[in-house]
Amino acid sequence: MQVINRAISASPAYDEIKNKRIDSIKRVLSKSKDVSHLGLFNLYSQLYNEYQIYNYDSAFGYAQKMVSESQSMREDSLVGYAKIKEGFVLLSAGLFKETFDLLQNINMNLLSKTEKAEYFAMMARYYYDLADYNNDRFYTPRYNDSGNRYIDSSRILLAPESFEYIYYSGLKNIRTGNYEMALSELKKLTGSYPMSRHEVAVTTSTLSDIYVQKGQTDSAIDLLLIAAIEDIRNSTKETRAIFNLATLLFKKGNAKDASTFIEKAVSDAVFYGARQRKVQLTSILPLIEAEKLNILQNKNQKVVNYAIAVTLSSLLLISLLFIIFRQVKKLQIAKADVTAAHRLQQHINTKLQEANKIKEEYIGYFFSGNSEFYTRIEKFIQSVEVKIADRKLDDIRFLVNNLNLKKGREEVLHDFDRIFLKLFPNFVAEFNSLINNEEQVRLKEGELLNTDLRIFALIRMGIHDTQKIAGILGYSANTINTYKSKIKNKSSVPNETFEEKIMQIRSV
Repeated sequence: MQVINRAISASPAYDEIKNKRIDSIKRVLSKSKDVSHLGLFNLYSQLYNEYQIYNYDSAFGYAQKMVSESQSMREDSLVGYAKIKEGFVLLSAGLFKETFDLLQNINMNLLSKTEKAEYFAMMARYYYDLADYNNDRFYTPRYNDSGNRYIDSSRILLAPESFEYIYYSGLKNIRTGNYEMALSELKKLTGSYPMSRHEVAVTTSTLSDIYVQKGQTDSAIDLLLIAAIEDIRNSTKETRAIFNLATLLFKKGNAKDASTFIEKAVSDAVFYGARQRKVQLTSILPLIEAEKLNILQNKNQKVVNYAIAVTLSSLLLISLLFIIFRQVKKLQIAKADVTAAHRLQQHINTKLQEANKIKEEYIGYFFSGNSEFYTRIEKFIQSVEVKIADRKLDDIRFLVNNLNLKKGREEVLHDFDRIFLKLFPNFVAEFNSLINNEEQVRLKEGELLNTDLRIFALIRMGIHDTQKIAGILGYSANTINTYKSKIKNKSSVPNETFEEKIMQIRSV
C-alpha cells in the first residue's frame, strides 16, 4: 500500500518521462525533410507505440497516419499491419463495432506470420471484451467460444517458449474455466520469465482473476497491487487493474484506499478516453463515496454518544443535552438522505447495465471525508474520555461547545464540489449559458461552486427531491425552493424546461 501510494504521488513524474520520450521522436519528425514514405511510416509507428496505452486520440491519429503512408507506398502488408494497430486503440476505447468493421477488412493473405498471430490475438481480445461487456447468459458463452478459437489460431503461429504463447494459453484456460491449468501456465511467467513492466502488469492482473474466481481475495489484491504499480510506473492509462483493486478493497470494507484508487482510475480513463472504463466506474464510484460519508457520520455519532453520557451525569448540562439531541436528529436525517440517494444510484446503475450505454444520470451522491477532520474527532473523543475519568464537567462543556460541525459540513461540500467538477468540468459554463447575461452566476475567488450551482449540481446527479437537497445543504425546503425559483426567473429558457436543460449537461 505504501509503494502504490508513493507511485500515485509520483505519477506526474512518470508521465513526464513518457512525454519527453514522445517529444524527442516528434523533434526528429519535425526535422525530417524530404523523408521517404517508409521513413515517415517508421516514425509514426514509434509515436503510436508510445501512445497506444497512454492516450486514445493520439494513438488513433498516428495509426491512421501509418495507414495513409502504407497506402501511399502501395504496401498491402504494411496497410494490414497498420490497421491491426488502429484496431487495438479502437478496441481499447470501447468502440466494438468500429473495431470489428476494421479488422474484417484486412486481407489475411498479405500478412506475415507474426502479423497474422497478432491479428488473431486481436480478434480473440475483441470477442473476450465483448463477452465481458455484454455479460449475458446467451451471448457471452458464444463470444468466449469465438475468442478461444482465435486464440488457438494465434498460438499455432507463435513459438511455444514466447511470452505471448504462454500468456494466451493461460488466458484461454481462464475462459474455459480450467483455473488450475491457467494458474500453472501464468506462474511460468511470474517465476523467472523476463518481462517488461507492461507484461508484468498484464500477467499479474490476469492471475488475479483466477484468485477472485477461487475466492482467495487477499491473493488477488496482492497481485493487483503489483499490476497497478507497474501500470503507473509505465504511464499505462488503458488499464483495469487499479479499478479492480478498488472494487475488491471496497468489498473488504476499505473505503478509504478504495476511494484513492478509484479516483486514479477515473483520471486514467478520462485521460485515455476509454468509454467502457467510464461505464464500469459508474457501478462502484458512488458506492465508495457514499460509504466514506457513512464512516464520517458514524464517527460523528460516536461523538454524540460520548456527549450524551456526559450530560446524563449532571443536571447542570441540560442545555447541552438539548443541543446534542438536535445534532442526533440532523444526523438521522442525513443518513436517510444518503440511503435514499444510494437506492436511486443502484436503480440508475441497473439501467446502465441493461441498456449497455452510458446514461447521463450515472452519478448519485458522493462526498469524501477529510482526514484532518477525522483526526480532530479522534482527539476530541480521547479528550472527553480523559475529562470523564477526571470528572471535569466544565472542561467537557467547553470541548463540546467548540465542536465545529459547521466546518465539517463545509469540508464535505467542498469535496463534493471538487468531485462533481471533475466529472462535469463544463457545468458552470453550460449552466451560465441558460441564464441571461446580466444575471449569470459569478463565483468568488477560491469558490468551486456556490449554493445556486450546488442545488442544480445535485439535481444533475439525479437528486430531484427538494427535501433531500435541503437536508444535504443544510437549508429548509422553502429556502431551496426560493433559490430554485430565483434562478429559473433569471433563465433564458421557460421555467418548466430549465431542469430538463440541466439534465442535458454532459459529463466527461
